[in-house]
Amino acid sequence: MSAVDSISKNSDLRSRILFTLGMLAIYRIGVHVPTPGVDGAAVLSFFEAQSRGIFGLFNTFSGGALSQFSIFALGIMPYISASIIFQLLTSAVPYLEALKKEGEYGRRKITQYTRYATVALAIIQGIGISSWIANQSSPDGKLLVVSSTIGFLPFQVMTVITLTAGTCFIMWLGEQITERGIGNGSSLIIFTGIASSIPASAQQLIELISQGELKLAVALILLAFMVLIVAGVIYMEVAQRRITIQYSQRSQAGMQSMTAPSSHLPIKVNFSGVIPPIFASSLLMFPATIAQFYDVPWLKALQDSLNPSGTIFNILFVSLIIFFAFFYTEIVFNPKDVAENLKKYGGFIPGVRAGNSTSEYIQKVLDRVNVAGCIYLSAVCVLPGILSNQFKIPFYFGGTSLLILVGVALDTAQQIQSHVISQKYEGFLTKTKIKSRRVQF
Repeated sequence: MSAVDSISKNSDLRSRILFTLGMLAIYRIGVHVPTPGVDGAAVLSFFEAQSRGIFGLFNTFSGGALSQFSIFALGIMPYISASIIFQLLTSAVPYLEALKKEGEYGRRKITQYTRYATVALAIIQGIGISSWIANQSSPDGKLLVVSSTIGFLPFQVMTVITLTAGTCFIMWLGEQITERGIGNGSSLIIFTGIASSIPASAQQLIELISQGELKLAVALILLAFMVLIVAGVIYMEVAQRRITIQYSQRSQAGMQSMTAPSSHLPIKVNFSGVIPPIFASSLLMFPATIAQFYDVPWLKALQDSLNPSGTIFNILFVSLIIFFAFFYTEIVFNPKDVAENLKKYGGFIPGVRAGNSTSEYIQKVLDRVNVAGCIYLSAVCVLPGILSNQFKIPFYFGGTSLLILVGVALDTAQQIQSHVISQKYEGFLTKTKIKSRRVQF
């Protein structure tokens, strides 16, 4: 109750939380607003039949908006994709790398470029999905598009405008949450979309128990196992390898050096986050998705071999996760820059020489930590297939969705805690009168 009391007493934090909840509620309302010119029931049955492909992954991140083909069908993914692209480019393009080092001005310019790229990606995806869905029909033979023109505009043009505007609006909602609310807005929007499927999954589990398809004892063991998995994910998400850093300082006389209290360089065990599983699953699901629309023998054979519960799929999945984890870490984190900054400010690792030796030591520690992170990511991402095969669970538990839910929840809770602590310090300073200690003559 102490946390609830702290939030209730902190007016700024309370207003931020209410603002965040209001923005997320607007997003969830928009998920159910259909795009003009489509048959909602036919679209829903069509995407349910395609749920095992890449459309199922995108539908999860869009919070079910894609399966309803609503105005938010593209979701926040164009913005996330643009952000990842520019994050990688800032380490490869000298101009963007220089912008990154220019502080607030550089950050705003990169954000501006990210917005432009988001609009471009949304237009490209809108053209592709509108042209594709216009020629599709549901499993029972109904056309997905009921009208080829909306007013005086063709269906494709109206759909591109609608979906692009929806993505831009979601991007604006995310930025407003980040600035005026609690947590990272884009992450919270994805979190809300994934969490919206939890009640339906719980209902499916209850129906299995009531119909006798799943024994109560097995269900309780399964729930306990899920709780343990969530606890393990929380532990690994906050786990760090801390490299001890010390700073040498000169005394006022300048003749002898003193060692300041040691600090540390934290390296997360899961340094790359959810990016490796997202890239790996997208690559593996893409051939299976294409095979659903083209009757080509070798594509069908490839689709059968890339069954998510199969051995080949899991081996390729784990291999791609390892590759993207090391690739992303290599692009984003540069041990040479860290070593140079430490040397510049008088920092050093005890027992390691400054310069190249420090860089090599940090790289060695990073590679070892990455191995543990890859094992952790692979275990969590292979978990859904194991649960589906062994326990016949009809819903998705684990993988990228679980990593996003836990990661965003931890980040939001940390920001709430920091607001509570800052409010306590401000209250302490306002109540304390500091007396002047100046010497009067």
